[in-house]
Amino acid sequence: MDSRDYRDTVGHFATGVTVVTTNVGGSLHGMTANAFCSVSLEPLLLLVCVDNLATCHGQVTAAGSFAINILAADQEDLSNLFAQRLLPVEARDGRLHGAPFRLDDHGEVLLDGCLAHFSCALHAVHDGGDHGIFVGRVREGAIHRPGEAPLLYYRGRYATTAAG
Repeated sequence: MDSRDYRDTVGHFATGVTVVTTNVGGSLHGMTANAFCSVSLEPLLLLVCVDNLATCHGQVTAAGSFAINILAADQEDLSNLFAQRLLPVEARDGRLHGAPFRLDDHGEVLLDGCLAHFSCALHAVHDGGDHGIFVGRVREGAIHRPGEAPLLYYRGRYATTAAG
């Protein structure tokens, strides 16, 4: 199997869409990621995979923490925005690349309007080939839009489900 066949095949597994955000001394960054999942209930751990060449990889490592913002079905534009290679920015006006946000009590960037979020301390980093596997210890999380449909990614396109 070559990488194209692999990508086409794994694309048949629907995933949720998130934006991983970091804050390194006021320098903020966000990156769209769909390689995200729960790892453990005791302790509370989750993981996200980040391309080794992505700016976010170095930022999460430097910050020692990150947030996961779970996107709603109506947030394709936010996913597309953070899928671009954007440079970190200074927090000035409560907007990150035009997207409104707030900082939580740990200084993590929480994007407005998301379905839910998690704020994490970096627990471990593992080699995942051309990606780093960042395991986060969940410090806090919240549901913001209960009952609304998530943004999904399936076969190279956005998809949604009925609200549940």
